[in-house]
Amino acid sequence: MSGQWDNFLKNLGVWEGSFTQISPQGEILGSTPSILTLEGLDNNQRVRFHIRRFQTDSNGESTPREYTQEFQSLGRHALFFDNGAFSKGNMQLAPFSEFVSEFGLVEGDRRLRFVQQFNKENQFTSLTLIRETRLDSGAVESPPLTVAQLLGQWEGTACTMYPDWRPADIYPTTLEIKDIGGGYIEQNLSFGSKTINSKGRVDGDILHFDQGSHPVQVLLLPGGGSATQPPQLPLRQAFFFEVGWLVQPGWRQRFIRSYSDKGEWVSSTLVNERLV
Repeated sequence: MSGQWDNFLKNLGVWEGSFTQISPQGEILGSTPSILTLEGLDNNQRVRFHIRRFQTDSNGESTPREYTQEFQSLGRHALFFDNGAFSKGNMQLAPFSEFVSEFGLVEGDRRLRFVQQFNKENQFTSLTLIRETRLDSGAVESPPLTVAQLLGQWEGTACTMYPDWRPADIYPTTLEIKDIGGGYIEQNLSFGSKTINSKGRVDGDILHFDQGSHPVQVLLLPGGGSATQPPQLPLRQAFFFEVGWLVQPGWRQRFIRSYSDKGEWVSSTLVNERLV
C-alpha cells in the first residue's frame, strides 16, 4: 500500500471540467466551468491547489473566481487509495452541524468527484457533481448512467481502509442487479461473509430503496456517475454514503464511506468490479 501522500500525488495536473449542482430530486440546477491545478513543489514535498471557476451573470458575462491553497500534509478526515481515489468528509455526525461527504474517483486522464451536502437538520440538500479531464488530453467523459447499464452480475475486489491507518482489508465482492418488473429492481450484494438483499423502486433517474429502517436513494447521473445517500441522516443508527462510476461499459468503480451507530466515521471502501 503506497503512502497517503504518494496516493494524493496521483491527482497532480491541470484538470478542466465543470461543477454541476443537482437537487435531492435529481434535477440539474446549473453548471459552472472550472480549471483546477494541482502542482507539485519542492520535489513534490508541497502541493499548490488553485481553482478557477467561471460564474456567468444575468447578462451572459463570465467572471472567474479563484482560490489558492498549499498543502504539506493531509488531514485525518481523508483517505487516499493507490490509484489516487479519495474519500473526505466529517469524521463525526454532530447535532446542529452541517455534514459533507466528498469522493473523488480517478482513471487515467479523467476524474469524477461528488460532494453530498446535508443541512443542520441532517437533511440531504444538494449534490455537486464535478466532471474533469486533464487539460489537452482529449479524454472523453462517460455518457449518463442508466438502469439498463447496471443490470447483470458484477464481480470485483474491494479495498477497505481505516481512519487509524491500520492495514487495509482486501476481499472479493459480487453484486447482482435484476429487473423484477413492475418498476422495481432487486440487488444482491455479497462481500466477505456478508450478503445483503434489497429491492429498489425505479423513478426515472432515481432509485428508491425504502425497505427497513434505513432508506436510501440513488441518483443516476451524467458522466456515468451515481450517488447513494439517505434522505435524512439517522441518529443512533449506522449509515453510509456510496458513489459509483461506470468508467466504461462493463467496468465500474464504487466508493463507500461508512459510519457507526455513534455517528463516527469507521472506514472507506473502494470497489473495482466488472460485468461477467
